[in-house]
Amino acid sequence: MNEIRRITSAVVLDQGRLRLRFNDSLEKVVDVSPLLKGPVFEPLRDPLYFRLGKLDPICGTVIWPNGADFAPEALYALRAEHEVAS
Repeated sequence: MNEIRRITSAVVLDQGRLRLRFNDSLEKVVDVSPLLKGPVFEPLRDPLYFRLGKLDPICGTVIWPNGADFAPEALYALRAEHEVAS
């Protein structure tokens, strides 16, 4: 049985980069810049607005005030810039 992916910790680093910890203890830094396409993600291209991202502990993913978010599974699947040792 596959475990449902959830983010348990999220830190916005700099433009397009997030440090994420998942419920299976994987921790990695990812660049979401290539995913910032379409109207809902347009505001996230602004570095000041991108910094407003935060963890939604109910949904288990990163959200922004305009309703933009990413599925935890999509973030899990992104290639890590590097994995962080626990």
